[in-house]
Amino acid sequence: MGAAPTEKIRGALLRYRILAWITGLWLLVLTGEMIYKYGLLEDSSTAPGWLFYIGQIHGLFYMLYLVFTIDLGIKARWKPVTTALTCLAGTIPFLSFVFEHRRTQEVKAAFGL
Repeated sequence: MGAAPTEKIRGALLRYRILAWITGLWLLVLTGEMIYKYGLLEDSSTAPGWLFYIGQIHGLFYMLYLVFTIDLGIKARWKPVTTALTCLAGTIPFLSFVFEHRRTQEVKAAFGL
């Protein structure tokens, strides 16, 4: 027999929260990289090659963030618009932190966690 619904939601919420923070932090690193590469350097082709990987890493974490956000959205029975807006929060600096806080409060209140 599977876990109780609240335990499934608790697990989905924890996964979502972790990925929201990781995605948000990598997005801030990516933003700093873009400012450095395109704003501070005279020629962006002189940037160190390893900077390329910052965007790749953020992209991988963002894909995981999408999976865990949709998983939580399904389990918590969010409206499609709520799920979509929460997914988009991983693309705007600092917004994933704001949404993580609000969605966590909402889910905990709704399910008594």
